[in-house]
Amino acid sequence: MEAAERQDQILLRARADGRVDVGKLAVDLGVAAETVRRDLRQLVDRGVLQRVHGGAYPVESAGFETNIAHRSSSLIAEKRRIGAAAAERLHGAETVYIDEGVTPQFVAEALPPEVRLTVVTSSLLAATALAESPSVTVLLLGGRLRGRTMATVDHWATQMLGELVIDLAYLGANGISREHGLTTPDPAVAAVKSQVVARARRKVFVGLHTKFGVSSFCRFAQVADFEALVTDTGLSAGEAHRFAVLGPQVIRA
Repeated sequence: MEAAERQDQILLRARADGRVDVGKLAVDLGVAAETVRRDLRQLVDRGVLQRVHGGAYPVESAGFETNIAHRSSSLIAEKRRIGAAAAERLHGAETVYIDEGVTPQFVAEALPPEVRLTVVTSSLLAATALAESPSVTVLLLGGRLRGRTMATVDHWATQMLGELVIDLAYLGANGISREHGLTTPDPAVAAVKSQVVARARRKVFVGLHTKFGVSSFCRFAQVADFEALVTDTGLSAGEAHRFAVLGPQVIRA
């Protein structure tokens, strides 16, 4: 098998499974582990994979985005820790935005039940998580529902956001890098997130360490726009410091 064909198979498998492991790829493809590592380096150089210890994750782009089923089954313990740590940063906020995605959903689930809040969200997952809370008023943004993320987009959502002033926004991203800021594959999603960044007094990023150093198609914010970046301990102390130099506090939950 030629290197190009092998790399195509690796990329397809990464996108289907959410991750590939060096050892398993070597066995399945009938090549040495070092050959797989070389293939992964080339795919990382092309910007389609992100290398992690023992394997790689796919980078989401304009042509590829994971669905909610995969996100709901990947690194759940880490996402719950991030959600709990982020929920501790209310600091008196009364109006809160919860972004689309599984990690923001865990922020919603971790909000203290005794605090009275108005929560604005584009996410059906977050709205459902908060629907029965007696202390929370939920405002669900209208618009086109994206089945891949179970969240609303387009001008109904951005128009509604344009009439609000929000104390605190919890935002996710498909990638966050020092060079390109916070990015997402879909322009319609980026438009909603950009409007939230403009309308919120305080912004907190929530996302796995695998999002760091990654860039997707559409930028919606700069790292310096955020007061805090809440992630997991998979982000190295050195990388956390490099992001903190740009302004936000980096919290590794």
